[in-house]
Amino acid sequence: MSLSALHDGKSRHSAAHTRRPAELRVLMTVDAVGGVWRYAMDCAEALREFGISTLFAGLGPQPGPEQRHEAERIGELIWLDQPLDWMTDDEAALETLPSTLEQLVESHRIDILHLNLPSQAAGLKRDIPVVTVSHSCLVTWWETMRTGPLPRHWHWHRSRNAKGFARADAIVAPSWSHANVLTHCYGPLPRMSVVPNGSAATFAYGKKQPFVFAAGRWWDDGKNVSVLDAAAEKSSWPIQLAGPLGGPNGQTIVLQHAQSLGSLPHSEVLDLVRRAGILVSPSLYEPFGLAALEGARARTALILSDIPVYRELWDEAAIFFDPAKPDQLVEAIALLAGDADLRSRMGERAWTRSLDLTPDNQARRMAAIYRELAPNMARQSVSEA
Repeated sequence: MSLSALHDGKSRHSAAHTRRPAELRVLMTVDAVGGVWRYAMDCAEALREFGISTLFAGLGPQPGPEQRHEAERIGELIWLDQPLDWMTDDEAALETLPSTLEQLVESHRIDILHLNLPSQAAGLKRDIPVVTVSHSCLVTWWETMRTGPLPRHWHWHRSRNAKGFARADAIVAPSWSHANVLTHCYGPLPRMSVVPNGSAATFAYGKKQPFVFAAGRWWDDGKNVSVLDAAAEKSSWPIQLAGPLGGPNGQTIVLQHAQSLGSLPHSEVLDLVRRAGILVSPSLYEPFGLAALEGARARTALILSDIPVYRELWDEAAIFFDPAKPDQLVEAIALLAGDADLRSRMGERAWTRSLDLTPDNQARRMAAIYRELAPNMARQSVSEA
């Protein structure tokens, strides 16, 4: 839905605008092309138990029918004719977003802005509490993936993100590892806290099957699909990949050995996670790593790249390998493929670790942040939930 359609569509959601006593209304930005969608849906659904309702404001490419249905089941959904910062080369394309968000605050009686890109806070003038969550950004991606200074044509990303951080009343990172990179790139961020993501995925017990599974946006160099493809040539089990090989800016990956399943609905991805004997994430840049968490929820043995965030979250609950060395991945797969008891033990370790990474725990901490910023709103419902 475009902003111009807001007033025409008010009657459709009129019931949602009848506020219960102590209800807190949050506007949460979302996109349909990455992990932010899953984050937003799981978090917002859990927040309902804390007396918090959500208006999703979508940016970028339109969601599919399944996504739209999910969002409208959890809250309200409006799709804006606005780009995501990482999908445009022109900063001017973002200039109307602040006024658009401020109009939504007024028309939908919003109490808190929860912005899932820091740049979206830049330019906001309205006196309303702003929480910005840094799931990833081009600046930290460059710091991790490349050498040398940030390219000049990306300088505006750093500047706009910095303005967003300065405007935010609270800044959230999904891991300490990502928080450290943010501080390195942007300087001290005293209002930053860490709230790990959660997964609502649940899995029925079933027999594991002899294949390796991985999921990601494979066109992104940070996902490191090349090491998976190289390992697939020698792997004792087939390696199956879910996720797009082509990116929004024309990037294309061609696989030689791994099997691509293409982009799949989330329900089908979870079914593959449940059935896989091993789940691999070879990422080089990963602020959190939802695929690893979903694998853990399914008691699937994890093989993860040896990067700081995975050590932070999964140390002693996964097998680690050097993400620059596909032969190490081949050896790790062979180790688990040849030992069912070890696979089972590692799956149980991962599952046990995942019990702390739930949407309820995430929502509880986000609700506390909201309550601190809006102390006169929803105090009773948040504290008693």
